Amino acid sequence: MAIDLSKLTNAKVKAAIVALQSGDGKIWFTLFTSDVTFYDDENQVQFNNYFKKTLGHERFICIDKVENNGLHVFGDFHSDQWGDFKICFKFQLDKNGKINRLDIGQGS
Repeated sequence: MAIDLSKLTNAKVKAAIVALQSGDGKIWFTLFTSDVTFYDDENQVQFNNYFKKTLGHERFICIDKVENNGLHVFGDFHSDQWGDFKICFKFQLDKNGKINRLDIGQGS
C-alpha cells in the first residue's frame, strides 16, 4: 500500500522510509553506519538482527507529521506481529550524512 511521503523533507530519511515500506533490506542497511545505535522503546537493541526479522513485516500506514528538520517521523504503523499503533522514528545523521542512530517508540 502506497502512502503519501510528501511530508518527508530529509532525503536520507525519505530513502530509509521508502526502503522500510518496500521491505528492501539491501537499500535499508546501506543508509546506516556499520556501528549504528538503535533503540526500540528506549531499550538498546541489535540493529541488524532486529531489522533482518522485521523488514517486510512492518511499515507506516500514514505519516502524520515530520519534525526536527525532517529527522523525526510520526505516524500510524503496522506490524504483522503487534498490529497497528502510533509510532515515532527519530533519525540522527553523522557528519557524512549516514544514519548513525535510530530511536523508535510510541508516537503521540
